[in-house]
Amino acid sequence: MSKHRWNAESVFADRQAWQIELKAVAGLLPSLTARAGTLGTSPQSLAEFLDSALQLGNRTATLYFYARMSQAVDNGDAEAQSMLGQAGSFYSQFQAAVSFIDPELLTLGQPLLQTWTEEVPELAVYRHYLNNLFRKQQHVRSAEVEQLLGLTSEVFQSVQTVHDLLVDADLKFADAAGGRAVAQATVEKLAGDANREVRRTAWENYCDSHLAMKNTLAASLTTQVKVDVFQARARKFESSVDAALFESNLPRAVYDQTLETFRTHLPVWHRYWKVRRKALGVERLHHYDIWAPLTKKPPVISFSQAVDWIGEAMAPLGKPYVETLRRGCLEEGWIDLLPTPGKGSGAFSYGAQGTHPFIMMSWADDLSSLSTLTHELGHSMHSWHTWNRQPLVYGDYSIFIAEVASNFHQALTRAHLFQTQSDPQFQIALIEEAMENLHRYFFIMPTLARFELEHHRRVEQGLGVTADDLNSLMADLFSEGYGGALEVDREREGSTWAQFSHLYMNYYVFQYATGISAAHALADPILKGDGEAARRYVQFLSAGSSDYPVNVLRQAGVDMTTPAAMEKGFEVVSGLVDRLETLIR
Repeated sequence: MSKHRWNAESVFADRQAWQIELKAVAGLLPSLTARAGTLGTSPQSLAEFLDSALQLGNRTATLYFYARMSQAVDNGDAEAQSMLGQAGSFYSQFQAAVSFIDPELLTLGQPLLQTWTEEVPELAVYRHYLNNLFRKQQHVRSAEVEQLLGLTSEVFQSVQTVHDLLVDADLKFADAAGGRAVAQATVEKLAGDANREVRRTAWENYCDSHLAMKNTLAASLTTQVKVDVFQARARKFESSVDAALFESNLPRAVYDQTLETFRTHLPVWHRYWKVRRKALGVERLHHYDIWAPLTKKPPVISFSQAVDWIGEAMAPLGKPYVETLRRGCLEEGWIDLLPTPGKGSGAFSYGAQGTHPFIMMSWADDLSSLSTLTHELGHSMHSWHTWNRQPLVYGDYSIFIAEVASNFHQALTRAHLFQTQSDPQFQIALIEEAMENLHRYFFIMPTLARFELEHHRRVEQGLGVTADDLNSLMADLFSEGYGGALEVDREREGSTWAQFSHLYMNYYVFQYATGISAAHALADPILKGDGEAARRYVQFLSAGSSDYPVNVLRQAGVDMTTPAAMEKGFEVVSGLVDRLETLIR
């Protein structure tokens, strides 16, 4: 295992072992389908079957993860692409093979299954799963329809696969000023370059390459929206947003108040743009100035220093938490760290129960890298606690709470660095890091959420949607968000929708805003020394999907059915703007 590559050998010894496992798991599918019609034989038999189906599902998820991670770290790896195709195809077969389970359980009826879970210890663990199944009963179709929907998953997954290959492997970008190479793995760093001409040309060339493929990218994204609409209608939901929220039992009010609270607090962002313009000393602020460095001495941070600081920041969560985190970073090979040819853009945490919670990112010895590492380790520690505390049936967690742990990590690390690093230049750089993160999750993502809602609405109404329509909608939303404080390049600004694969995940992006606001609401009492709040937070990480996400967050100490957390988030933004304004004077 290379020191800075993900520990693939801890999952499979080699790719031949992966192929052997794929064949073995495929050979077990008939044993699942053979049980159709027998689930009501006895409660003990049902418990045994559910256990075995979940174990097989986890093996399937591990196969898919390994192939996806292998492809993500090198999009030019033809073998990994082939493996991903095989894994996607098999995942579809698995979905079809287990599609009879929910309809058959529903036919057994809630009274009988309730009795069984109370009388038979082996079934007691499935109580919440079964209650949730009956909550969803009106949207579960017949076994035949469920099987057909399961078979469509491979086809539907291919939409994002095509998009990812287009933008990560095939899309080419003209160099920025000075011959600086623009690529998915470098564009964020170039956007923060001190040279304004480098920033301008990097951003413009990045947008222009997407605009050159705007019709293809628009057709791809609209196809994904049509998939969302089809699946919602197939399951008898009134709209795709209702379908997306229903899965996690989220009230529609949570979604609506998130977008409304964001819109009403846009003046906070307008003030930030004005402070940033003054700090840079430019007459007009442009998009490519959003990440321009305000400090003349950006800190250089090694990976080992970053791990030390993050560990120190997480001390309120207890020694076992910190030791697990450090072991993952330094000994167990959780992280594929370095930028390499063909590596995908961005960063993510991913794995399956029984593997490490791996991270893909590109380290650059700067504060942004520390921020990314902190964020992804939040996800990984969330997964680690869930996988080590919950049975397979609850071994995942809702997208709605997925971004809480990551942003909580950043809130604690940022507070620790504000307290321990007194150099004003470091403090300015830290504010820049914070605002870059908040800009992405508390400005870009809710703006994309407003875009996403309108895009789905137009498709649901049968309206034609062109690339120019999407560009115009996006540009209008950003113009409102900038409030006249930025010079808007409508065509390039309008292409932002084409630059975010997050839009291929049905109504995912609004949950960045809820996640970051909940994170700061949970961090606040812990930073004030509340040990009970820290204990509740670790319990939150360990809950998995054993309860509905709104309930899990409420038990941790934040109620997302009110706008209070979003208001707290904007207090944080406003406070950072105040601090920046003071420092730059």
